[in-house]
Amino acid sequence: MIRGSGFGRVASVTLAVVALVACGGGESAAGDSAADDGRLRVALLTAGPVSDAGWYAGAYEGLLLIEDSLQAEVSHQQTRTPTEFDEAFLAYGSEGYDLVFAHGYEYQDAAMRAGPQFPDMSIVVSGGGRIGENVAPLVFSLWEGSYLAGMAAGGITRSGVVGMVGGVAIPPAVGTFRAFEAGVRAVRPDAEILEAFTGSWEDVAGAKEAAVAQISRGADVIIHNTDGGSFGVFQAAREATMTGDTVWALGMNRDQNDVAPDVILGSAVIRVPAAFISVAAGLVAGERPGGAPIYEGAAQGVVDFVPNPQLLDRYPAGLIDRIRAAGDSVRAGTLEVPAVPFVDGEAG
Repeated sequence: MIRGSGFGRVASVTLAVVALVACGGGESAAGDSAADDGRLRVALLTAGPVSDAGWYAGAYEGLLLIEDSLQAEVSHQQTRTPTEFDEAFLAYGSEGYDLVFAHGYEYQDAAMRAGPQFPDMSIVVSGGGRIGENVAPLVFSLWEGSYLAGMAAGGITRSGVVGMVGGVAIPPAVGTFRAFEAGVRAVRPDAEILEAFTGSWEDVAGAKEAAVAQISRGADVIIHNTDGGSFGVFQAAREATMTGDTVWALGMNRDQNDVAPDVILGSAVIRVPAAFISVAAGLVAGERPGGAPIYEGAAQGVVDFVPNPQLLDRYPAGLIDRIRAAGDSVRAGTLEVPAVPFVDGEAG
């Protein structure tokens, strides 16, 4: 089933945590490194603004959910350079934080340097690939959602040309595009697929320029894998449609359907709050992250494809059912979606 919300899983985890804390589990969870008042201390690092309506916004929602559900002390820093990464880990480690979510592949080297310095602090790197004793990559199998988005694009395109606009060509981002291509070809084998990376997650103008270039080559459905740059892709689709073309966009990383509901057909989503609260609840229960990857995907209800409910009439007859059936197969493990390995020790 293609779900419109991941809060059912969040709510169930939250109720379990509340029960645990009520029974006294919260006091032991913080351990020796907790604040003086015994509260769990959780920090979030992002390399971009949490106003992006996507990757970073979802992480910040997760941090606030931890604050509300666990009565945790929380902190957020936006850090842009490797030096700032190191300084942030040093600050949180020195202040006795229990858990730091470093939300991005770019944090993994700094996390591996900080881990041995602060053995009582757990570090979780979203989209990372390196593993330490107290450092764990949080691997979102977003490629599963982007495969389903590709099926939507393949079924809706009239020109037979679809586009992909990315930020930085890191393995997790490249993997989502390989899966998207496979999804397109599962429905439209003869489709032409265009790809561009701007080199920046936040460059709105650059993402718009890349999308406009793809539209000029006939693309009538475009997916992005950017952060703030997504607004440029959505604007390019809107402007093309206003001039008489019909161009659709697809969201990524978060349910972005309400960002531009007139042109976004659906979103390949990561329900980051569900994953974050699960990790934090595990820490409360005495399960410290580290030593192994944490996988969160379709099977856990964290990754999905969410069609825009306002544009369901734009989907050809039977396409939603076909996407739904493929999603069920992905969750059941009977449909294997192409992926690009990036975790240490992971087979290609």
